[in-house]
Amino acid sequence: MSIFSAENELEKKLIQAQNGEIDGETFLKEMLEMQVFMPIKDKHGIAGFQDSKQATPLSFKDDDGTEMVILFTSPERAKVFVKDYPGYDGGLLEDFKWVIERIGGGYGVILNPGYEVGLELEANMLEALSNQ
Repeated sequence: MSIFSAENELEKKLIQAQNGEIDGETFLKEMLEMQVFMPIKDKHGIAGFQDSKQATPLSFKDDDGTEMVILFTSPERAKVFVKDYPGYDGGLLEDFKWVIERIGGGYGVILNPGYEVGLELEANMLEALSNQ
């Protein structure tokens, strides 16, 4: 596994939080205003373009049956992962707060699956964050 090198402010803060340099609550509050990349189903295969009002995010059910939406710290981080999921060539780059407000209650988030620098947030944590 290669060494993860931070390429944006969110990745820098995520590394600091994982190293205990900033506390988790501070990190999550700051993350609300930072952009994340959400791979979405793109039926036309034009990278980065979504013509539908209803974006279909890439998601999985965890062991408890909770739907977990997949997010990345940048579009570049998503490229290798989405190769295994045909149709998810497009995506949205938006503030994390905007994303969690749109996905609604009952969903969790996995940030940067496949990387050592990432996190998983349960649905109840997202609900608390979206109310801030």
